Amino acid sequence: MRSFYLAAGGTIFTFFMTALGAAFVFCFRSSISEKTNRLCLGFAGGVMSAAAVFSLLLPASEQARAAGGSPMLVTALGFLFGAGLMALLDALLARGMHGDQGRRRRMLLISAVTLHNIPEGMAVGLSFALAAGGNAAALAGACALALGVGVQNVPEGAAISLPLSQSGMSRLKSFALGALSGAVEPVFGVLAALFVSVVSPAMPWLMCVSAGAMLWVVFAEMLPEAGVRRDGAIAAAFGYVLMMALDIGLG
Repeated sequence: MRSFYLAAGGTIFTFFMTALGAAFVFCFRSSISEKTNRLCLGFAGGVMSAAAVFSLLLPASEQARAAGGSPMLVTALGFLFGAGLMALLDALLARGMHGDQGRRRRMLLISAVTLHNIPEGMAVGLSFALAAGGNAAALAGACALALGVGVQNVPEGAAISLPLSQSGMSRLKSFALGALSGAVEPVFGVLAALFVSVVSPAMPWLMCVSAGAMLWVVFAEMLPEAGVRRDGAIAAAFGYVLMMALDIGLG
């Protein structure tokens, strides 16, 4: 049970950090300009792009190589499956929502970031499960991973709540959905800790699928609108650099 409590504690921390990032939505007015909308979309797209590369694809490649698999095969096939899955969801939403583009985009954004949080929570849960035997160095490493993921989750929480608010949703609801996107981390982190032997081999694939899903939404929905003006492109670059620096510095 020690692994259960450690995994729960570590992933609850990362969830609260996501909620902290989502709370940035209260710093903005509910009525916004087209420019602010572009800036929020660009920033969110940049954060999600960097997270997909530095939090998911590169670690998945290293894990696949360490396990004796093919990093190229795992990353390529996993990525394509994730992108295809999100493209299918996009088509189903477009058919079911009868042209409501704003609602469709919100659903895609929430789905992609929530999917991305699943392997992150599992990684934290696994690290605490492996440290549950009492090894001080392993426990310190698990705590460092939880801290790193938690800090990275701050801009990720904002990357959901801000675009949701700018699309017309209330700030309270935008905050709630941004925070809830991180609620999957404790759930899947604890499950990973309880089923270590089953989950570990699948982690590289899960990470690449999540990366493909995130980048589909970024390339198909967010950056095309943000990039119509230079300020949106600058915001995307800033979001990318911020997330990249956090991933490299804390990874």
